[in-house]
Amino acid sequence: MAIAFTFPGQGSQSVGMGKELAEAFPEARAVFAEVDDALGEKLSALMWEGPEETLTLTANAQPALMAVSMAVMRVMESRGFSLAGSAACVAGHSLGEYSALCAAGMFTIADTARLLRIRGNAMQAAVPAGEGAMAAVIGLEEPDVAAVCQEASAIGPCQIANDNGGGQIVISGAKPAVEKAAALAGEKGAKRAIMLPVSAPFHSSMMTPAADAMREALATVEKKAPVVPVIANVTVSPLTDPQEIAGRLVEQVTGRVRWRETVQWFAANNIGTAYEIGSGKVLTGLARRIDKSVSGIAVNTPADIETALAALA
Repeated sequence: MAIAFTFPGQGSQSVGMGKELAEAFPEARAVFAEVDDALGEKLSALMWEGPEETLTLTANAQPALMAVSMAVMRVMESRGFSLAGSAACVAGHSLGEYSALCAAGMFTIADTARLLRIRGNAMQAAVPAGEGAMAAVIGLEEPDVAAVCQEASAIGPCQIANDNGGGQIVISGAKPAVEKAAALAGEKGAKRAIMLPVSAPFHSSMMTPAADAMREALATVEKKAPVVPVIANVTVSPLTDPQEIAGRLVEQVTGRVRWRETVQWFAANNIGTAYEIGSGKVLTGLARRIDKSVSGIAVNTPADIETALAALA
């Protein structure tokens, strides 16, 4: 059985993340210093000391999560691990796709940090506060959620943002339309439809200004072919051409994160283990719920790294 490396998205951040790595490994400290230098500020201090509400801001959480993922990768590489020699592919949830591409060598750490800062700021600025919303629909199948979004679209943009699998689908768009879709989902038999405490309608057509900003930003950075294919969020297909990947990253801002299908792609392509590299265990839990033939293993502490290296050896 082959393995994949996966990288978490927003929501996996927590105050203190990466601190144990920095204390244990000079390679991890070097990553956090490189991200701080690229952004011209001590993001690492915010990560380790908080406050949580500042770390949670999109423009901070995105580069911070990438930094933790890359700290884990650099420590593993310092012990002789090679992504090209071990993994069939990489994939990341939303911003995690940037972490995946950085790990696979398409972007430098500094460029990835700057791209994610631009992405976070652009997504925040795309829609005035209060006009957009997101909701999690629990216990309803994708076709039914798509149908309620279609019906609610009569009063404003509304679409599936994240198909996370395991009966969890996130919808996004104009606040009145999302509220209507959430109510309709309840009528259709959803167990719950919960409005999410987010600051903008991510992965919806309302993010078009942010997609335009990312198109400009991605055009300015050096891009190398990744050492292993990335399974793109928006196409669920393995990509290696840097220009095509950059185009898919632009589409991803307004498009759906197809994570359920990504894990199903792993299963269909003989990938039995998905190592989740970075903060939290969200993707590991999702893998278990989507397809039990794919084992998720979270790697984010010094002990996790030792265990993973032993297994990969």
